[in-house]
Order: sequence, then structure tokens, then C-alpha cells
Amino acid sequence: MNVLVLVLGLALVLTVCVARSPYQAVLQHSRIRGRQQGPNVCAMQQLKGTDKKYFTNCKQWYHRKICGKPTVITYECCPGYEKIPGERGCPAALPLVNIYNTLGVVGASTTQMYSERAQMRDEIEGPGSFTFFAPSNEAWAALPTEILDALVSNVNIELLNALHYHMVDRRLTSEELRHGSSFASMYQDFHVHIHHYSNGIVTVNCARLIKPDQHATNGIVHVVDRVITAISNNVHTLLDVDDDLETLRTAMAAAGLTTMLEEEGQYTIFAPTNEAFDKIPPETLKRILGDPIALRVKLNRIITQTSYKLALDSDHPALCICPPDLLNYHILKHMQCAESIVAGTPMETLQGTTLEVGCDGGDMTLNGKAIVTKKDQLGTNGVVHYINELLIPDSAKVLLELAEGPSVATATKLFVEAGLSPHLTGSEALTMLAPLEDAFKGSDTTMTPDLRKLMTNHILKERLSSKSLYHGQQLETLGGLKLRVFVYRNVRPVPLTPSLLPLLLAHIHTSLLISQWESSIQLQGHVEPRQNV
Repeated sequence: MNVLVLVLGLALVLTVCVARSPYQAVLQHSRIRGRQQGPNVCAMQQLKGTDKKYFTNCKQWYHRKICGKPTVITYECCPGYEKIPGERGCPAALPLVNIYNTLGVVGASTTQMYSERAQMRDEIEGPGSFTFFAPSNEAWAALPTEILDALVSNVNIELLNALHYHMVDRRLTSEELRHGSSFASMYQDFHVHIHHYSNGIVTVNCARLIKPDQHATNGIVHVVDRVITAISNNVHTLLDVDDDLETLRTAMAAAGLTTMLEEEGQYTIFAPTNEAFDKIPPETLKRILGDPIALRVKLNRIITQTSYKLALDSDHPALCICPPDLLNYHILKHMQCAESIVAGTPMETLQGTTLEVGCDGGDMTLNGKAIVTKKDQLGTNGVVHYINELLIPDSAKVLLELAEGPSVATATKLFVEAGLSPHLTGSEALTMLAPLEDAFKGSDTTMTPDLRKLMTNHILKERLSSKSLYHGQQLETLGGLKLRVFVYRNVRPVPLTPSLLPLLLAHIHTSLLISQWESSIQLQGHVEPRQNV
């Protein structure tokens, strides 16, 4: 048994190592997982309750989940093979026939039918070397009725043009469908846009290839999960023509981002609708949108993750010039189609920080929230996903907003009751030391003069990250008291229990004990001080 496991493990490693592309890697993994069912059988993961199937990678195989939802393992013939009655697996290669006949045996019979109605049969039966991104039968069924009616009511023009846009006048295998590439289609040379993701998913105009590499005598068929349409506008134009994005357009123009979105690139824009902006309190929105410098990042400045300078606007020092900023927090540096997401993944924004882009069943999520209302609006230089909630990075928040959350809810309430809101929502450079909920267990939190003074002494007069603290450092609070920093290396921080709270309250005016554990500085009984940047 151990030998069998070892052999299987070595086979997995070797096949992945020789795989020539991410898609080939997951295909080979699926082959190995399906071997016990017979030759040329691929193991597929199917989302429960749906028809969506995926070739499986190692992580998905063991987790048995895609987009947070359970999957069932199904087995089917690997691309290019078919069953023979009475024999195990899929021992026979599919007959090599022309593209027209291939469509009929790979789950694209509706495309075959429409090709004949558009008088394309002779073209895709005859000589040549074509690539056909053929919509599956389900893809045609999912097309809105008004669009389908418009196509089939004018088969010699609309339907013919639509089908020609799915074709390229050369044979392109999945190996040649490289990430970020584009190819002129057979419809007026409008390009189709390819993305080949590291998880093995390949898309054309954000439609997922569900049965790639179906070879034919005169080309190759890739079955896709939706009907694609020609793209002629850049993402700036997409934003410019939609009334639901009027507030976003105003903000983009004020931030000077219009030119960037007209240029070549591969952007992903999470576009807040007018409704998303309306949800933000007016004073907060005015503060953010009223400063164009806070809306954008100076793109010509090189930023690294480990070293950068914060430049503060004199009128709004709570807002950061570089990095990060508000609008660039909504833009990824690469194009991410919704169908390419199978699990939450941190992705870098133009702002320099990361968003977790994930999925929950059929919903696309951002930082764990299903706020995407419209997906995969394609432009020539990127893709737009509509969202109904504004993504506000920490850099655009004031201290009081940063302290929102259940872990410091009591401390935040006490800061407000102590009359410290003007400091925590203003432009002063401050650091808040926010005690965790456990620090208040068993204690009376009724506001008194002593408690007000105590909360004042939890705010430092300067902006300090944990990295800027050092042993023996003296800090001054808003209350005028001096605190001393002690750094203990490789020592576990002692949790603050209710019995220790009176001790903290009595001695906070003399010292502030700070411990370092596993290279991170933490406050005993407090969350790490966060910057109002």
C-alpha cells in the first residue's frame, strides 16, 4: 500500500513537472485521479446542484470544494477519447473528422445547427485550418431571448457575424492560448482575448474553455461556456456610457485617471455604482472625494512592499498620497475574469495593497463580501465588475473608522463617550491604542472623569507604526503623560485578564509594556496600534 502511494505521488510530481502549461498540469492531474476507472479517464469536480465541472488540481481534490461549495467527483473521457461498449475506460480515440462533425460529438450541437442555418457548413467542412471557440448547448440556452431572437432572425448577417467572431483562421491549441494574448477573429479582424490562469483555467473574452483541444481534420474546437460578443470599446468608454456609474466617472476625472483607462493595458476595475456611493455618509464622501490627491497614486513613483514613504497633504494629512489611495484600491494590475476564480486569492491593486478576490457559489466576492452585481463587462484593455459597495482602504479612513469592529467595540464606544471624536476624525497625526474586548470584562465601563482621562491616555500624540517602536522609547499621550516602551524579544505576550485590568489602569501613567513574539510587536491587552494614514 505504501509503495502504491509512493508511486502515485511520484507520478503526480513527474507529470506536473513535464506539463507545459497550467491547463496541461490540471489535465494531467485529472488523468491520474481517473486512472482507476480505466484508460484515458479524467476525474472531474462538479459543483453540487449545477452542471459546472472542472478539471481538478491537487488542492481542490483534497478540499472537495470550489468557490466554497462542496463538489462531487465524476469521471468522463479525457479530451480526444471515447468509450467502447463493454470495455473499461475510454480506450478509443475520437474519429478525426471535420469541424462541423466534431461540433456534433463534443456537446456543441446547437452551434452546429446554427452554423448550418448561417450557411457556414461548407466552410467548416472544407479545407483550411481553423480554431472554433464553440458555445456549448447550455451556453446558447442561457442567452437572453431578445439577443437570440435578433441573431436567428437575420442568419445571413447577424448570426453569421456572431459565429465568425468565435473563429480564428489558424489552428490554436491550448498550449498556444497564452495568458494575455489576443488573436484576430474571422469577423472584421476584431480580436478575441485570451487569458490562461495559473490555476489551469483558460478563458476567451472571459468565457471559460470547458472542453479544450477537440481536434478536427481542418482545425480545432474549444467548447466554451457562453456566447461571446465582439469588443470595440476600452474600459473608460464602458464607464462613460453607463448612467449607473456617474459618480464614479466624476471621481475618476477628478483623480486624473481617465487617460490611464484609455491606454493599452490589462486592468480589472471593480466599479462602484451610484448606489454604492450613496451608502457612504455625506461627510465621509466629501472628505474622500474632496481631495483629488487622496484619490490617486503618483503612478511614476516606484513602490516596494518593504519600503515606501508617506507624503501627506497639508490640508488633509489623514489621507495618503502614495500609497495607498481610494480609486486605485478598486483597480487590479491584471485582468481577472469571474470564471477564473475558484477560491479566495489575494490580488495586488494599483494602490499597492491587496484585495481578496474570491467566490461563494455563483457569486464573486471581494474581501469575503458578495457585493459584485454585474460581472465581466469587457473592454479592449480590461474588464469591469460592478459593485454595490464602495471599497474604502484604511488609508482613506480616519482613526475612528479604523477602530470599527467587534474586537474593539467597547474601546471605540468609550473613546466617543469621552469626547475624543474630534481628535479621532480630524487631521491630527495620532496613534490609537485600542484595548480588546477581554480587557473590559468584569469592569464598570460607565463614563467617569477618571475613565475619560484613561481613554485620553490611550491616544499618542504622533503617528507610530509598530515597526517604529524601540526599547526605552518615550511616548506622550494626549493627556500629557509619558509612556515608556519595553521590547521583549522571543517572549509570548501575556493575555490581559480581568484581574489584570485594575493593574493596567493604575500603572498606565508610568509605563506601557510591549512584547515581541515571532517578529511582531504586540501590546499586552491591546491590539497593535494602527496608523491613521
